[in-house]
Amino acid sequence: MMLEHVLVLSAYLFYLGIYGLITSRNLVRAIMCLELILNAVNLNFVTFCDFFDSRELKGNIFSIFVIAIAAAEAAIGPAIVSSIYRNRKSNRINQSNLLNK
Repeated sequence: MMLEHVLVLSAYLFYLGIYGLITSRNLVRAIMCLELILNAVNLNFVTFCDFFDSRELKGNIFSIFVIAIAAAEAAIGPAIVSSIYRNRKSNRINQSNLLNK
């Protein structure tokens, strides 16, 4: 697979995640868009590691760390969203002001 094709796919995923994160009003959708951004970064890490640095696995190791961070975010994010929903009765970003009680 050519480097340009993978980079275009990664840029498209990153753009889709940024666009969804900016325009989203739902917390769950924002978390899903953040996952898209992290997957685009992982794709870049693995691609550049394979293309430029095939003997050392620095990009693959970084991608494993990003996957671990994404797994922690996927475990804690819905718990935070459900807690906010339980207290505020809404999962919209603009309606959940956590500083007011």
